Amino acid sequence: MSNISIAFFETIQIVINIYIWIIIISALISWVRPDPYNPIVRTLHSLTEPVYNTIRKVVPTTFGMIDITPMIVIFILIFLSNLIARYAF
Repeated sequence: MSNISIAFFETIQIVINIYIWIIIISALISWVRPDPYNPIVRTLHSLTEPVYNTIRKVVPTTFGMIDITPMIVIFILIFLSNLIARYAF
């Protein structure tokens, strides 16, 4: 495999890992009633909610008062990351 394709797959891996951390940070912040006008909170919300809404349309994600959408998205991203790693290497 050429160096360009390896660099491309590694870049995708990095983007997936960054997005996983964004989801984790967003989930942690959601536990403490953040200020909805804070720019960081708004950015995290705008980065995660489109993906969450897509998952919520397909799978029922609330059990009691717990929303498991972030965990589902993280599992999907880990699966994709592993799939890309197997394909690339």
